[in-house]
Amino acid sequence: MSKKTTAEANSEMNLQENNINIDKKSNDKKNVPVLVITYFVVLLFIAMIANIILFTVRDADTAIANSYNMRQNIYASKVIKGSVLSSDREVLAETVVDDDGNETRYYPYSNMFSHVIGYDSNGQAGVEMLSTYYLLNSNQNILKQVYNALADKKNLGNNVVTTLDFNMQRTAYESLGYNDGAVVALEPSTGKILTMVSKPDFDPNDIENVIAETADSDSSCLLNRATQGLYPPGSTFKVITALEYVRENKDYNKYSFTCEGEDMFSGVPIHCYNYKVHGTINLKDSLSYSCNTSFSNIGLSLDKGKYRELCETFLFNKALPYDGYYSKSSFVIDANSDDASIPQTAIGQGDTLMTPLHNALIMSTIANGGVLMKPYIIDSIESCDGTVMKKFKPDTYGKIISPDEADTMCALLKGVTEYGTASDYFYGADYTIEGKTGTAEFNEAGDSHSWFVGFSNVDNPDIVVCVIVENASNTGASASYIARQVFDAYYTNH
Repeated sequence: MSKKTTAEANSEMNLQENNINIDKKSNDKKNVPVLVITYFVVLLFIAMIANIILFTVRDADTAIANSYNMRQNIYASKVIKGSVLSSDREVLAETVVDDDGNETRYYPYSNMFSHVIGYDSNGQAGVEMLSTYYLLNSNQNILKQVYNALADKKNLGNNVVTTLDFNMQRTAYESLGYNDGAVVALEPSTGKILTMVSKPDFDPNDIENVIAETADSDSSCLLNRATQGLYPPGSTFKVITALEYVRENKDYNKYSFTCEGEDMFSGVPIHCYNYKVHGTINLKDSLSYSCNTSFSNIGLSLDKGKYRELCETFLFNKALPYDGYYSKSSFVIDANSDDASIPQTAIGQGDTLMTPLHNALIMSTIANGGVLMKPYIIDSIESCDGTVMKKFKPDTYGKIISPDEADTMCALLKGVTEYGTASDYFYGADYTIEGKTGTAEFNEAGDSHSWFVGFSNVDNPDIVVCVIVENASNTGASASYIARQVFDAYYTNH
């Protein structure tokens, strides 16, 4: 048998190497899916560990504190629920323990804070619901906790300090009187809620009977009208209509309209309040005098699609950045809507509905240079001996409109209180104020609610106040009058 030549040997070796390389590449291709899955599992594991660490360090307390977390009530067997305080240290809710150890939740000011503080039996509502975790957590002195454990006694829970201003709340409550409606006051620069009143109200100390009575009647006293009451915004909505006109018309200062007290727009009859004839007016005067015919005219000139976009930018049809119960405001006009729906919509009638809280947030955005701050009502958590355990900070929701647009709206609103529909109510005030009045019809008979929403200290806004008085056309009450009392109450102590 002849020996292989060198060339044949080399050729055979090359062939073997090629086969090895081919097999290696084939195996590499087969291993790719395995490697991908391995890397994915490793990355997923790392992400899970990171998420657990992040949750433990940053989010655990928030999740446990969520009002929907039913585990909170487990703490009640070991802790006496703490107190709820106003920003000026008035006790708004506390737990009273009798000689036999029976605990009763007590509300010293009963109806005055009923909706905003809420209740803690037969269900929960208000701050009581939002802050259960904090109130049933205890940071009492450790030696006292050890003693209580040995003596089989409960620890004292932490206290919740709210952003509520007692004097403003009392003023709003008393000024609203026997009228149904709501009052909301907040700081536009922080989102702190200073006042929240809703009527009809109830006594949270008697909540079991209140719930039983409302179940057998058409009473809506448990409804927090400030956050859940949906109303036609009336002329307060003209702020949105005017802003959309400004956006679409750079020469908005040249706007002119001749008001004759009533007119027809796309087949829809529109008249001004008491058929008042305003004559020839510009955009600022239209807003200041709240001229319905002028704003129906403006509404028909707008791009309906962009109109809706602006409303949804201001959170119509969307969730509000608020932790408590609330109703979504609604705006139904879109690019395909019939022109006949515009004249009423442009003046805040039609199918548009909104809550007083939402109206206050829109005005807050304008007052705060176009930036909306998230509204909040819990300021801090304190131990039973007064040590601050947690402080809540203002949080920005986002920029809703530009600073220039906010400045433009402020300039347009100035006339409302200087010479327009609210001027009589704010004459002689020690502070500057801008805002918008509103009369919102709610039935075919022409009965109407009264609105006011505005802010004080125009150059550096302090507070926003929003008031609605239901059926004011028959009661004679004025939202602007009530707002003036609340503004005055704020400046009495600031």
